[in-house]
Amino acid sequence: MIEIGKFQISRVEEVVLDEDPSLLEQFDHDVLARHRDLLVPDFFNPERNCFRTMIHAWILRTPDKTIVIDTAGGDDKDRPLSPRFHMKKTGFDTRLAAAGVDPEDVDLVLLTHLHVDHVGWNTKLQDGAWVPMFPNAEYVATRTELEVRDPERGARDRPEASWGPYLDSVKPILDAGMMRIVEGDETLMPGIDFVPLPGHAPGMMGIRVRDDGKEAFFIADAMHQPIQIHYPGWSSKYCENRDLATETRANIFRHAADEGALLLPAHFCGPMCGYVRPTSDGYAFEPPAVHP
Repeated sequence: MIEIGKFQISRVEEVVLDEDPSLLEQFDHDVLARHRDLLVPDFFNPERNCFRTMIHAWILRTPDKTIVIDTAGGDDKDRPLSPRFHMKKTGFDTRLAAAGVDPEDVDLVLLTHLHVDHVGWNTKLQDGAWVPMFPNAEYVATRTELEVRDPERGARDRPEASWGPYLDSVKPILDAGMMRIVEGDETLMPGIDFVPLPGHAPGMMGIRVRDDGKEAFFIADAMHQPIQIHYPGWSSKYCENRDLATETRANIFRHAADEGALLLPAHFCGPMCGYVRPTSDGYAFEPPAVHP
């Protein structure tokens, strides 16, 4: 558990995946050799020659609200273009309950962006229909993300097989009238602000939590592996606009180094979060003393 003043942060794991080194096209074994102490064993498995990637949801508790940040890949979802998430049975719902989170008690679901591994547990399969997983929650997503993922708008020229995450995990929430549409730069409530983080996805937003002189910054997929703190110009192969993603990441690192903010990316294994510390030639990753 991480505490930021009155806020409490934890996470619930869905699955740990092997990720090919091509995740970061500039990565090679010389880089691994230079940064072995950072990467092995938590972030890179040299025997399997792969990065380790975790899919999970963040749980943010305020004194009177339970908030879920992103909802992982989901179960029973038809994902022909994403075999890692196709028709899975992950047990995430059981682990959510074990973490003390009753879906009926969740007040808000904040969706940083609408990629396949961030929206899956928005819904669950019940009697052959997709119904909200968190029936009493208000879901929140950016206008831009909704526009670019909608098969009738921004996604109409994309392959039909790519429409699944929107149709089974986003549209049912919209149809139920449970979605709040934001621009991604608003204040959600005192101490919690949305921050635009475009590049990886057009309308991706971060969530900044501040209290008692501390800050935690949920940065979604602006960074996939801690090696990117040492090489901020590296974008992942999943970034839709790599140049913009690099610019966004530079702004995040500058802010984190200046303000001492704790960064909480969406997919770190081992230490799930960390700090950006300035060095003589750039930045370095520092894990926290306590991590969820």
